[in-house]
Amino acid sequence: MCGIVGYLGHRNATPIIFNGLKRLEYRGYDSAGIAVLQNGHIEIRRQAGKLSALAELLEQQPMSGVIGIGHTRWATHGAPSARNAHPHIGQTGRVVVVHNGIVENFLELRQELTAEGVTFNSDTDTETIVHLVEHYLASGLGLVEAARRTFQLLQGANVVVLLSADEPDKIVAARLGNAGGVVIGYGDQETFVASDIPAILEHTRRVLFLESRQMAIVTRHRVQIETLDGRPIPPVVQVVPWDPVSAEKGEYRHFMQKEIHEQVRSLTDTLAGRVDFERGKIRLPELNLTPELARRIQKIYITACGTAAYAGMVGKYLIETIARIPVEVEIGSEFRYRDPIIDSNTVVLAISQSGETADTLAAMEEGRRKGATLWSIVNAIGSQAMRIADGYISMQTGPEIGVASTKAFTAPIVDQYMLAILLADLRGAIDETKRRALVADLRFIPDLAGRTLEREPEVIKLAHLLKDIRNCLYLGRGINMPIAYEGALKMKEITYIHAEGYPAGEMKHGPIALIDEEMPVICLAPNDPWHDKMISQIQQAKARGGKVIAVATDGDELVASIADHVLWVPETPWMLSPAITVLPLQLLAYHIAALRGLDVDQPRNLAKSVTVE
Repeated sequence: MCGIVGYLGHRNATPIIFNGLKRLEYRGYDSAGIAVLQNGHIEIRRQAGKLSALAELLEQQPMSGVIGIGHTRWATHGAPSARNAHPHIGQTGRVVVVHNGIVENFLELRQELTAEGVTFNSDTDTETIVHLVEHYLASGLGLVEAARRTFQLLQGANVVVLLSADEPDKIVAARLGNAGGVVIGYGDQETFVASDIPAILEHTRRVLFLESRQMAIVTRHRVQIETLDGRPIPPVVQVVPWDPVSAEKGEYRHFMQKEIHEQVRSLTDTLAGRVDFERGKIRLPELNLTPELARRIQKIYITACGTAAYAGMVGKYLIETIARIPVEVEIGSEFRYRDPIIDSNTVVLAISQSGETADTLAAMEEGRRKGATLWSIVNAIGSQAMRIADGYISMQTGPEIGVASTKAFTAPIVDQYMLAILLADLRGAIDETKRRALVADLRFIPDLAGRTLEREPEVIKLAHLLKDIRNCLYLGRGINMPIAYEGALKMKEITYIHAEGYPAGEMKHGPIALIDEEMPVICLAPNDPWHDKMISQIQQAKARGGKVIAVATDGDELVASIADHVLWVPETPWMLSPAITVLPLQLLAYHIAALRGLDVDQPRNLAKSVTVE
């Protein structure tokens, strides 16, 4: 997951930035770089691979200065290489930028800049940012105003940090949506900027956090916070506790809350190195999927447990709809005991956050014994499920500390969407126009997640109303049916409230008997192909006196007119909607648990990695 570190003060910036990046190294990356202002000129050192490779380059070509920025990058646009590594410098050599997120409209911006004579030296979306800043500087604006105009043009969830050799006393940073955090640390006549707290903890405990759509003008003596339209915001400085565990939580009360909000960044990183937006192509090199194998596959079994199994249920819809391959989803603990029909034309795809889940590993061994191709989608690098598979997809979400999984649910949904596109492409099941359209939809997902999470205050209000309930029913249809299961599971796991997830069409075949004024019914009703059917289920629940909470798409007046409460989500391509509709349900379970005073991160009787059968 991309890391950012900046420094402005009286010491040599290079080792401070490098050591800060080292403290973010656990998040994963494929290239790194540092830029410092040295004797009035911007010097850059960039290298593909790990920070050790950058260290060797810095030893060979040292640089020093009192202001600089650095970055570790997961490639989202352009292959991992020194050429595509951050920081990126403009044509004048006077402005340099680092960036986390996806600039959704970078293709349009790049075309406009190219038409004006700008030459691009990388394949990244990030480079459009520095050229836009230079464009506005050339018109006579100062750095802050040029940066502001640029930020206003960028679409999507992004974090941007930049500096200019012509204004050597400042760094400008912005948080545009929820692409990740921006933390600014106050030192003694020095200031630090980072994407996460661990990068700067050795230097200061006095920090502030940028909110969405805010920018910071940072000098060694002062930090000025403004909205993107120039309205000043009083800085709110916090003191991070010395306890390293509490410090890692940052501005959040629990790891689960932090990890829910980290999904904007983890979804961005899930796409990293895998999506070629310009060509409309998907790359999953570690899967070892050849055209011959893709054409040979006659059936896919997805096997997993708990949350991962529900992600697999979404994957069934995606793979069958896009790639037209039959898919069955099997609970890991049941798979090997029913003598499944498997041969060499079968794929067994295991999904596991830890990669060490005993039941899932046993299911993989059953697939191996019967001659299947084994794939895995795993978060823990080097885990057993990754090692024994013939190919794998790394979730790239970073560590997940909270026992109740959040990041490791949404990431494999997107992973399976990409897998479905790749399979369809290799099998000739979709044409180029359809493939490009499906790939293009991916660039919106991180920002859609960020916009959904910004509505947390509305979820908190609802949590106060529901915190004392004893039972709850979740209903969904089609691709959002698994989200009903997952929402109910989250409620059970951390609030200890009895909750059931059900296919909405099955409500009348039994569960409707439970519905009364004491039974909240949470209905997944986004704008998808099953929307009209969900309206019917909502009306049936209301007719029995049920209290209906709907998850619905912005502007849905019909749902608003019949539901008691609505948790709104932005318009989303329907095949990717589960990665968005689940977010308010994660937040709802979290805030109810927090209001009940429960141990959210370590709920009773549960473990993060279930290594026994």
